Amino acid sequence: MRPSHTFCVAPMMDWTDSPCRVLHRCLTSRALLYTEMVTAEAVLRGDRARLLGFEGFEHPLALQLGGSDPAKLAQASKIAADFGYDEVNLNVGCPSDRVQSGRFGACLMREPQLVADCVAAMRAAVSIPVTVKCRIGVDDQDPEQSLRTLIDVCAQAGVSVFAVHARKAWLEGLSPKENRDVPPLDYELVYRVKRERPSLTILVNGGIENLEQAETHLRHVDGVMLGRAAYQNPILLTQVDARFFGGEAGDLDAAVDVYAEHVERQLHLGARLHPLIKPMLGLYNGRPGARQFRRHLSEYAVRDGAGIAVLREALDFVRARRAA
Repeated sequence: MRPSHTFCVAPMMDWTDSPCRVLHRCLTSRALLYTEMVTAEAVLRGDRARLLGFEGFEHPLALQLGGSDPAKLAQASKIAADFGYDEVNLNVGCPSDRVQSGRFGACLMREPQLVADCVAAMRAAVSIPVTVKCRIGVDDQDPEQSLRTLIDVCAQAGVSVFAVHARKAWLEGLSPKENRDVPPLDYELVYRVKRERPSLTILVNGGIENLEQAETHLRHVDGVMLGRAAYQNPILLTQVDARFFGGEAGDLDAAVDVYAEHVERQLHLGARLHPLIKPMLGLYNGRPGARQFRRHLSEYAVRDGAGIAVLREALDFVRARRAA
């Protein structure tokens, strides 16, 4: 069954690693999750188990690839499919210097035919969906033209799903962090592209801070993709199944208990505690005990030999305050 794109958690470098995705899956069973971007070159040459390994619990799950060589992207896509990913997504939106020097990410907005050649090769290699995540343009491009051109040539190559970060990327003059906030959002352009191309699945990404805003976007497009809001305030994911998929709202305590069991298993396998609890730090934002929860984890989880007791002690701060 092909994954639904109604609600997705965006691929984010240094954030959407496996611990993050497992936590998010504990909070929502239906949202489509994405990995951090992995380059095709790394997949072909690197430690595949480390780069691509994931828990079966994480499905539905998409791998985001970076690259501009059609043959290498095709090989990497085949490897991803063999690993069991539900989708492969091509990054045409990341504005970092490293990405530009490697000729992938947002700079590919300037080379739409090359992007089309890449996705055509990827689609020929796998039976799982191949999708594209892009910006509306880069630097001095006219977004009205650049976005439509990229989508149209990729659609001719067989891609039907596009996640659009509704900002331009300025490859000269803005840092990657500034590129996430400074260029103005143009949601209306994404809406127009969807109206003009009703057969395509268009997702909007960028600046979506809560589920109310997500619902507003869904009046105009097929899906929404939340990034930092989902990472920094993950409790909102407990409402996703009920609000977007007709399911039941998640139980936060039950979800956290399941994740704590996962943490304990990983510790027994030799993992360190800090990377496992990092995606939990914003879990109780705005709730009684949240500050003590974060402080306890930040101080003790980084210590050598830190075990599951550190997490359970931190959870007591929020649960005891709620019971009082």
